[in-house]
Amino acid sequence: MQSHEEIESWLKDNQITEVECLVPDMTGNARGKFIPAKKFLKEDSRLPEGILAQTVTGEYSDDYWELLDTIDGDMLLEPDASTKRTVPWANETTGQIIHDCFTKDGQPHPFSTRSVLKHILSLYEKEGLTPVIAPEMEFYLVERNINPDMALKPPVGRSGRPETARQSYSIDAANEFEPFVEDMYAYGEAMGLDIDTLIHESGAAQLEVNFIHGNALDLADQVFTFKRMVREVALKHDIYATFMAKPMTTEPGSAKHIHQSIISTADGSNIFATKEGEYSQAFYHYLGGLQKYTPFMMSFFAPNVNSYRRFTREVSAPINLHWGFDNRTTGLRVPDANAKNYRIENRFPGADVNPYLSIAATLACGYLGMKNKIEPSAPYEGNAYEEEQALPRTLEEALRGLQEDSEIADLFGERFIQLYTSIKLIEFEEFNQVISSWEREHLLLNV
Repeated sequence: MQSHEEIESWLKDNQITEVECLVPDMTGNARGKFIPAKKFLKEDSRLPEGILAQTVTGEYSDDYWELLDTIDGDMLLEPDASTKRTVPWANETTGQIIHDCFTKDGQPHPFSTRSVLKHILSLYEKEGLTPVIAPEMEFYLVERNINPDMALKPPVGRSGRPETARQSYSIDAANEFEPFVEDMYAYGEAMGLDIDTLIHESGAAQLEVNFIHGNALDLADQVFTFKRMVREVALKHDIYATFMAKPMTTEPGSAKHIHQSIISTADGSNIFATKEGEYSQAFYHYLGGLQKYTPFMMSFFAPNVNSYRRFTREVSAPINLHWGFDNRTTGLRVPDANAKNYRIENRFPGADVNPYLSIAATLACGYLGMKNKIEPSAPYEGNAYEEEQALPRTLEEALRGLQEDSEIADLFGERFIQLYTSIKLIEFEEFNQVISSWEREHLLLNV
């Protein structure tokens, strides 16, 4: 009830007239409904649980009736007061609150991706540990494009010209979109997002925003909010913002790198460091878990058919499971840091991930590594792009791996794995039905 009192005061103090009742779906996008503020806390909130079983195209899982019963019923929603935010782009004074999903008997809904992350975090809590993460979000600004058959193009900046050259970390290139950036920071501040630095990435009109490190669930909520907010800011400037993993053929992909460390809840120490300032056994076991289980978890790091176009050589995306010290050619990078800040950067996730599932997956890999005391390989020295490709190349291949590991099924729930797999296989089969221009160009008269 205390959270309800907190929300009630917030609604009154901010003179909010309407509330967006939000639930992250399987893709990591917002589903929900608008509720007048005066009614928000006076009635139970419900949504059809079927919204958790839809593909990115709006189709339903083939296992829908088996997994969600036969009545197409409702799930119960409970607002999380810590996620309350104002909506700066709304015409009226509007608030938004992310909700947790529950079954009718009061249990966390097994198909809610936010529930999945909370479950993984509870395993750490039982061990007296707290994960600390810091996401890095890459995205592209592109011209408005209402024709899906047309290739995307960078937008015109304030100079009146679109970008054509690679300008990684260029201050002037980032300033081309200064009006967009200013509004992004203003909206982010209004929504209480812990946005830190912004850089221009190597792609044309590709930007990266880093978040200040903190609580894993809070940052998943922030990334969920951030992606929606950035799209709104872009529309205000008559352009699009896209978090597709590989939106343009000739440009690098967009990633969501996840920096992670684990602290002792008892004394706040980083368990990746020994008292002498060396890397600890927990650090190496966590790394070993990431190496061993990432192939099985890849569909959480690369959840869409387009995601696998990003994993190519020499374009700042990993192609194998090596790790190294300050080595950006490896999938797992250990940045230079003092012992207090020892951490691991997971470079596998794309910008198109569900933030809850990608964070849950990387933490689950590390958790299993520590529990099973898995030793990693030796750190890779040199260019890991010279090694063989060792990652799944398609969504279908990644999904087969997800179903093969019983430990992952235990952590995420067998029914959740079944639902997620069935949803993503539908997307793969729908994509497979599309005949591309490459096929018409090279096969029509030549085979």
